Amino acid sequence: MKSKKVLFVATNCDRLGNTGHRTGAFLSELTHPYEEISAAGYDIDIVSPKGGEIPLDGVKMDDPINAVWMNDEEFLEKVEHSLSLESVEAHEYCAIYFAGGHGAMFDLADNPVLNAITSEIWENDGVVAAVCHGTAGLVNVKTSDGNYLIKDHEIAAFSNSEEEAVGMEEVVPFLLQDKIESRGAKYTHGSKFAPHVVKSGRIVTGQNPASAMGVGQSVVEILEFIEEGRALPEVNWCEWHAHP
Repeated sequence: MKSKKVLFVATNCDRLGNTGHRTGAFLSELTHPYEEISAAGYDIDIVSPKGGEIPLDGVKMDDPINAVWMNDEEFLEKVEHSLSLESVEAHEYCAIYFAGGHGAMFDLADNPVLNAITSEIWENDGVVAAVCHGTAGLVNVKTSDGNYLIKDHEIAAFSNSEEEAVGMEEVVPFLLQDKIESRGAKYTHGSKFAPHVVKSGRIVTGQNPASAMGVGQSVVEILEFIEEGRALPEVNWCEWHAHP
C-alpha cells in the first residue's frame, strides 16, 4: 500500500433546512473512527465542501473519546480549519470516510468535486467508508464505467424508521434508505439506534452514531487485509455487527 493517509469528510452545513435549528457533523462520528484509525498508525486529514470550520452537533463531553479529542490541539485545528476540496490530492489517500450528522444530508451528496475524489480513491483500490447520514456522500458517486459506486453492494445508513423517530423525515432533502435502494444497492439495517456495520468489498458503512467505532475498526481491518496482499471479494464478504 502506497499511502498511510486517510481522508475524513465532514459537513459545513449548520442549519436544518428551513427550520432554523442548528446541526452539523455529529462529534462521535468524527472522534470514534478517528481514535481507531489514528491508533492503527494512519495519518488523517479532514476536509469539508467549503473548507474551514466544521460545525459540530452531539457534543457530549461525558463520552470519554469525545473528551480526549476535544482537548487535542491538532484535532481541533483540523476541525476548525478543515481542508478545501480543491487542495486534496486523491492519490495520496488509501481511504476516505464520511462522517454523519444531519448537516451531511444538505451538502455532501451533490458535490461533483467530492464525488470525483471519492471515485478516484476507490479506483486506486482504496477503502470507502461512511456512517449514518455520512452515507449521503456516496449516493451520487459513479465509477469510470458509469455505474453508481454502491450498486450491488450492501449498504447501511440511518433508516427511514430512525428518521421518523427523530422527527426529521420531512426536513431532510431525501430519505437515505430510499435513495440507497434507488441506486441498485441492498440497504441493510439492524434495530433502531443499535450498532450495525456492514463490510461489502472495500466499502464499509454503519447505520447510526452507535456504529461509528465499528466503522473505524472495520476500515483498519480492511486496510490491513489489503496491505498484507490478501484479495477481497468484490461484494458481501462479511457482515459485522459492532458491539455497543
